[in-house]
Amino acid sequence: MTDEALFEVSGRAGGSGGPGATGATGAGAPRGSGSLADTDHQAAPLAVRMRPRTLDDLVGQRQLLAPGAPLRRMVEGDQAMSLLLWGPPGSGKTTIASIVSRQTNRAFVEVSAVSAGVKEVRAVIDAARRDLGRGRETVLFVDEVHRFNKAQQDALLPGVENRWISLVAATTENPFFSVISPLLSRSLLLRLEPLSDDDIGELVDRALADGRGLAGAMELAPQAREHLVRMAGGDARRALTYLEAAAGAAQSKDTREVDLATLETAVDRAAVRYDRDGDQHYDVASALIKSIRGSDVDAALHYLARMVEAGEDPRFVARRLVISASEDIGMADPTALGVAVAAHQATQFVGLPEAAINLAQAVIHLALAPKSNAVVTAIGAAQADVRSGRIGRVPAHLRDAHYSGARKLGHGASYRYAHDDPRGIVAQQYAPDEIAGRTYYHPTGRGAEGAAAQRLERIRRILAGEE
Repeated sequence: MTDEALFEVSGRAGGSGGPGATGATGAGAPRGSGSLADTDHQAAPLAVRMRPRTLDDLVGQRQLLAPGAPLRRMVEGDQAMSLLLWGPPGSGKTTIASIVSRQTNRAFVEVSAVSAGVKEVRAVIDAARRDLGRGRETVLFVDEVHRFNKAQQDALLPGVENRWISLVAATTENPFFSVISPLLSRSLLLRLEPLSDDDIGELVDRALADGRGLAGAMELAPQAREHLVRMAGGDARRALTYLEAAAGAAQSKDTREVDLATLETAVDRAAVRYDRDGDQHYDVASALIKSIRGSDVDAALHYLARMVEAGEDPRFVARRLVISASEDIGMADPTALGVAVAAHQATQFVGLPEAAINLAQAVIHLALAPKSNAVVTAIGAAQADVRSGRIGRVPAHLRDAHYSGARKLGHGASYRYAHDDPRGIVAQQYAPDEIAGRTYYHPTGRGAEGAAAQRLERIRRILAGEE
């Protein structure tokens, strides 16, 4: 295969859809080469036609666009560097690659981690190295780099390390788990955030008015716009795809307005009446937690589905589940907190729509778990005593005895080391005199807390010197 043929195939291999952060018309003809720069024809999807052409046209990701930021230096200063773009779908990864292809004086080659192998990657790097000798630099865009195995990622290293190429690699997966350490250490990691509702709204408005988009031929009713923004869930590509489908449905009805009914029909998704900043936000969240507390798994899943379908921030849901795991379950099922925290982390890594599965698993686990609020009442009682002034001095034998002179003050003098006792517990006073004998934790007999209650009873007897 010739170098020219290779570049042509590589340039078309990604097929990675539309933008992550889309904007209005920017610079003129592309200065680079490759597929991302040549997709403005009217047959292209709306999300592709509306890709921005300059950094100033980007919407969202403001943390990456400040003067002197690495992305600006790479694009505007034409500086050679390699980037790892990590973010959820539709957050701007492909868009940034598109801008690099338009605004730099480098050849642009795109490969897809789905279809390219080690041979293709090495051939691109070899061609880029030869071009570098002729004074022509190359940007290599690798979409879904987390799909490359170790050998394929290793093949990128010589080009990155020697700067024969400027790598722009995109991933939706945590690169600390999915990208090999040598490649990660040789690249600048840029984390992209989901777009806000305001960002999505701006993109939709631009697409309605811009000549590359719908060019003012369609109007979007306020309720339909609100529903569209909500369904997008921070994903620009999804928002513009839905808008294009709804516009086509309106045209088939010989109308210029996309109303809510038309949008619902076009995307086959009913609008969920849910105000994320109003009463319903708190009412549905409250119903979710109370259904978990009441062990009604089906009701809990219903409220979770309502929140997800309405476009609720999944991180908000995950935080509520983490609280519920200790507040309503606690030591009755000590694994509940780990499940909830894992769901929270998975939500951060994965994002919607797939994160709904992680949240559902946590909701089911929590709803079916034995319940106990003993953790809440224990810390509440302890805090109440502290707030009322029951504090007291730390017993002398428990005070820090490591510094010079501490022993002369009696610090640690009569402390008994628990591990020296075969039971692992020794009779001595731990609490200040002011609260000696007070108990805060009163375990239930439900679930794993039943065994904890039996053990606690014996521990308290040993501490009191009763056995």
